[in-house]
Amino acid sequence: MENQVKTLEQRFKDHIKNYNLSSLYEMNEVRNYLKNLATALDIKILLTERHGERAVVIGDFDRFIPDVVHSPGRKIKVYERTIGHLYVVDVCERPDRKEHMDDLLDSIVEQFAYQAMMSFRAEETLIYAEELEESLEKERYQVKHAEKKDALTGTLTRNYFTNRMNVVERSFLVPVAVICFNINDWKYINTNYGEEESDRLIKIVASIIKKEAKPEYIIGRVEGDVFHVLIPMAEEGEAYEYCRKVQAQCLKFEDPILAPSVACGFIHKTNIEEKMSELFSDAEYEMLQNKIEMKSSQGYLERLEKRMSQITE
Repeated sequence: MENQVKTLEQRFKDHIKNYNLSSLYEMNEVRNYLKNLATALDIKILLTERHGERAVVIGDFDRFIPDVVHSPGRKIKVYERTIGHLYVVDVCERPDRKEHMDDLLDSIVEQFAYQAMMSFRAEETLIYAEELEESLEKERYQVKHAEKKDALTGTLTRNYFTNRMNVVERSFLVPVAVICFNINDWKYINTNYGEEESDRLIKIVASIIKKEAKPEYIIGRVEGDVFHVLIPMAEEGEAYEYCRKVQAQCLKFEDPILAPSVACGFIHKTNIEEKMSELFSDAEYEMLQNKIEMKSSQGYLERLEKRMSQITE
């Protein structure tokens, strides 16, 4: 709670610069108040914004140009930031009442500053409370879902995928297809075109991996650009056909910037004594071999360069 209070106080100091007189006061009420004050005291009053823009004019100030830097009048401040300037001209010009007039005007400025501060604090506190509630709601959602679902792709997180893999391993199911997908050129996109485009590439590939999968497939994003898939009780040729479809759909995907492609490797668990973790190491080796083949294949570099040239045009 103490940290939240400090954060809120710091927020006040940072955000007051975003407010002007009209956002802190009901200007019609201010105008009427200053008009009655000017009539009662026989004075002229000019209220300006922090940079000198006229907000309320009571009396003749046609030839007067506010200089808020060198002649700022009476500054109205909230959290040590000036939000307005009050200029007053005594029509009577009676020296005997100058001291009393100064005291009165100082009190009025203090009153304006206090009202502005209360209005500002109320508004910012409300916004802060709404943002805090929204943040807490997101945290509650993440606690409930983020342990299972990767926020970017909707696939399983690494930890939850590992839990599901252990369940499959303990169930003594065979055969199980163990598949590793790795996005080609993801680091290059991330380095040269930024996180937004590299994240979009991950989402595109993930959507294809999910779309081509059957409901019983277990899919997890285990690293930034790496996905693991389990196919319990995989039929003969099923893993090969699944990988072929994913790669084909990536190559068919049309995008003005990105050229998605994935390398994949798979292996089958046929013995209940085999360890899934060791099998994934074998699948990753197969994936790396596939990556080398893909990058040396005819047309791969041309497709990538075509997209890169469109970005730089």
